[in-house]
Amino acid sequence: MSYPKEVGGLKLGTLLIEGKTKQVFDLPEQPGHCLLLNKDRITAGDGVKAHDLEGKAAISNQTNAKVFEILKAANIKTAFVKIASPTAFISKKCDMVPIEWVTRRLATGSFLKRNPGVPEGYRFTPVKLETFFKDDANHDPQWSEEQLLSAKLKVNDVVIGQDEVDYMKKVTVLVFEILEKAWALRDCALIDMKIEFGVDTEGNILVADVIDSDSWRLWPSGDKRLMVDKQVYRDLKNVTAADLDTVKRNFAWVKDQLDHLKPTIHHKVVVFMGSPQDREHCNKIANAAKDLGLEVDLRITSAHKATEETLRIMQQYEDTHGALVFIAVAGRSNGLGPVLSGNTSYPVINCPPPSDKLVQDIWSSLSVPSGLGCATVIYPDSAAIMAAQIIGLQDYLVWGRLRAKQLEMSASLRKADKQIRNM
Repeated sequence: MSYPKEVGGLKLGTLLIEGKTKQVFDLPEQPGHCLLLNKDRITAGDGVKAHDLEGKAAISNQTNAKVFEILKAANIKTAFVKIASPTAFISKKCDMVPIEWVTRRLATGSFLKRNPGVPEGYRFTPVKLETFFKDDANHDPQWSEEQLLSAKLKVNDVVIGQDEVDYMKKVTVLVFEILEKAWALRDCALIDMKIEFGVDTEGNILVADVIDSDSWRLWPSGDKRLMVDKQVYRDLKNVTAADLDTVKRNFAWVKDQLDHLKPTIHHKVVVFMGSPQDREHCNKIANAAKDLGLEVDLRITSAHKATEETLRIMQQYEDTHGALVFIAVAGRSNGLGPVLSGNTSYPVINCPPPSDKLVQDIWSSLSVPSGLGCATVIYPDSAAIMAAQIIGLQDYLVWGRLRAKQLEMSASLRKADKQIRNM
């Protein structure tokens, strides 16, 4: 069988692996990277059921790219790099962990067969997580966590132990919850999905392979009868050309809907400083907030010396933004935070600047008149995180970045603990 020598202007090297729906090629001119080329092929039942489906490769490629762009925007570590051609994309080269990680929100499909007595539509809260060992000959048997740990899989010199399993479990759930929130913007329920992980040459665990309409169940309006995923194909007894056309239209619909999954809320975090001398402190707040994907403005005004101007600036933001957080940076009898809080229904966070009278400044921010609701924090990154938590109630990407930050902090502690255990 002959293979392409070039795709999208990229010279292809060795065929690394070929699956039912894709080929993976080395990229000799881009060390550490490979190219995944999709096929116009749809399969089910471990490949027992298979049909050619013209145009599927391009649809899958675009679907996958859009999904991974959402995950990357939420700061999830992935192997995806960029689209290389209409049917191919560039990825970091990984050795794959031979496990399918499946997250379920509602009970349906194979779960019902394996768990008789559970009604279809049973809602898992929190989500149900399952793992399956990739072995087509044995129909990808379900593995318990104990089996996974006992296997001591070695992937790119990384032994998959408890720390690695815990990390992948948390990332799997986070990926599902991010995409679940995203699809909710289109009144579409994400019922379940599967992902895979790879380990790159530096030992990093990354969400890898492909996430497309073969990877999940999607029910518009939460109605199984409206399903637009691969299950439509799985359920077909006798596959006709018209049936395949329906499947293709469903996949194309999903691909197009992904363009509308960006958060629609127009947010802003406004940092008010009472003096230009507080600029350095406010820059730290702004930088921490921007790292979480927040839009930030810095303003200088005084509630004591320019009350009307302060309220005018605040009103301008209220008239033009759907989600707002005000951060007040003032010491020496903080009036800025309370004045803002007393005149807006949006949240206000006090974050007094460092000084030799910080204790008094903190007390000034805490001791506000009755009927006001200012929060008070000391550190710039704390103010940014609190602002992100508020905006994240309406923006799933900000919410996802916060969760990803928490996950990576936990992972770094585990890594340090593992190093000291092995000393």
